[in-house]
Amino acid sequence: MLLGTACPHCAGELLVLSEFIKRGIIGSLQVVNLEQRPKLAEELGVRGVPWVRIGWFELEGLHTRAELQHWVEQATDDSGAGEYLSEALGQGQVQKVLATIRRQPEVMHHVIELMADAEATINVRLGIGVLMEAFAGADWFQDYIEPLAHLCKHADARVRSDACHYLALTGNRDVIPILQGMLGDDSKDVVDVAQDGLDAFAEGES
Repeated sequence: MLLGTACPHCAGELLVLSEFIKRGIIGSLQVVNLEQRPKLAEELGVRGVPWVRIGWFELEGLHTRAELQHWVEQATDDSGAGEYLSEALGQGQVQKVLATIRRQPEVMHHVIELMADAEATINVRLGIGVLMEAFAGADWFQDYIEPLAHLCKHADARVRSDACHYLALTGNRDVIPILQGMLGDDSKDVVDVAQDGLDAFAEGES
């Protein structure tokens, strides 16, 4: 937890987290006063306190006891990752998620899973797009080609279209047969996106 001496909400949130320690809800708690370590806020991209990191979930601002306990419970396994990412991206906190993935690239696994949610809001889908464009060319992102290829079989055309687009962004020529296979899709939008990806590979050869 990061806090500030003049913060009107930090003491109350610290009290709740200390209670969680006593009750065994969390196993440990590290507390840092940013007035003593101001550079830490810049390193972590913290804009306000109280700020709490539970696992890789980052909570900024005042949260109720129930909210804090909810996120502690969600952070104990992978079940809450989609909810956390959906909330963060839906609120436009793309930069926060970008920073998280830079520190922990494995979080991208949960982003790919979130792509499969055909009911995701436009803000969430746009946020996913920003993340994909930022990392699709990274060496470690090649591990996600297979999950994206699987999403090309999704029932929702928007998901298939996005998957085709992100596969093309990898720049990996191994995805060409996948994109070629999508040219027979029932959706014109999917076909167009797949063809755009193939055209980009062809232009790269010239």
